[in-house]
Amino acid sequence: MKLSSSFVTTLRDAPKDAETVNHKLLVRAGYVRQLMAGVYTYLPFGLKVLNKISQIVREEMDAMGASEVLMPLMHPASNWKLTGAWEKSDVLFKVKSRTKRDYALAQSNEETVTPLAKEFLHTYKDLPLLIYHINWKFRDELRSKSGILRGREFLMKDLYSFHIDQKDFDGFYKKAKEAYLKIFTRLGLTAKVTEASGGVFSEKISYEFEVLTDAGEANILYCNSCDYCVNVDDIDKYKEGEDCPSCTKSKLKSALASEVGNVFDLGQKYTKAFDLTVKNEAGINIYPIMGCYGIGITRTMGVIVEKFHDEKGIIWPKEVSPYDVHLVGLNGKGENIYNKLKENNIDVLFDDRDIQAGQKFADADLIGIPVRLVVSDKTGDKIEYKERTSNDSKLLDFEAVLSRLDR
Repeated sequence: MKLSSSFVTTLRDAPKDAETVNHKLLVRAGYVRQLMAGVYTYLPFGLKVLNKISQIVREEMDAMGASEVLMPLMHPASNWKLTGAWEKSDVLFKVKSRTKRDYALAQSNEETVTPLAKEFLHTYKDLPLLIYHINWKFRDELRSKSGILRGREFLMKDLYSFHIDQKDFDGFYKKAKEAYLKIFTRLGLTAKVTEASGGVFSEKISYEFEVLTDAGEANILYCNSCDYCVNVDDIDKYKEGEDCPSCTKSKLKSALASEVGNVFDLGQKYTKAFDLTVKNEAGINIYPIMGCYGIGITRTMGVIVEKFHDEKGIIWPKEVSPYDVHLVGLNGKGENIYNKLKENNIDVLFDDRDIQAGQKFADADLIGIPVRLVVSDKTGDKIEYKERTSNDSKLLDFEAVLSRLDR
């Protein structure tokens, strides 16, 4: 993309109401614009990042054997009343039509995936069933804050699994946990698995995937010597400074963290509510065990910005960066290199605008693409190569640039 033909512009100053790093930088760098509290438009750069995060999640869900669907955002109130959530959920957006019918805007999809599965599940041979989708969700937050970390409208991946018994669910959960940790590693994040209450979804213990960040809203205790981690807002059994109850090798440390994913053991709550039964091997009708597994796509984008930035702007991990390289052309240079990069399947953002060099460099740092290339009268037949995380630059020929980009 050429910046001269893009409608997106960067901003010198952050919005006055922006309190968090992700809100300030994503707006200034031209990734999002806020329509109202908790609701954002994702501009071309921002949409590319969301799509890259979604694709990584999609690849790992597919690798587990899950099937992708796309479920509705508007649900009949009757489904939510059947499960009791119509009255119990205080964040559910409720909509009344001209014909006085009540509807709910999806805050989750248990109320739609269960009757959907009922159409296809009949015997134990049909299990396990794994269904996921990536779609928008709505929550009637009283005070939406923290930029895209907590919105009233947000993009999520939801996976739902159906199992013949608890043993089969427990086995799948272990696989899902590993898939989640792989996803966050691919996104450049280190996530800790914490125990928490099941909330409105389940009376059982749930598991949250938390990333340590000062912008986080969860108080956790964690161990540096093993994987032990617990959300202290829900479980107050342990305190900072005590020995790790899992490995006893280190003292528990406290930290703020941001939830990027979660897992709930739903038991038979929803299969019973919708009378979803299958015949087991003995020919007896039983209610399958359900699990749900969420990853906040927009929330993860915000967490990445909170984790990877400096005083100049965003520093995107390579895997989710909107472009592979940011090509800065000075003195009218760069068109030839831009075309050659595209011919070699390099996704490139080309700053061909007729503005001062200093502004171009500042925007490159703000936007945060991993590699900056500069072409000018001074570089001659070479290209200045600089990584966003480094202060050093090198003059390279085109083939050497391609070689570095392939690493």
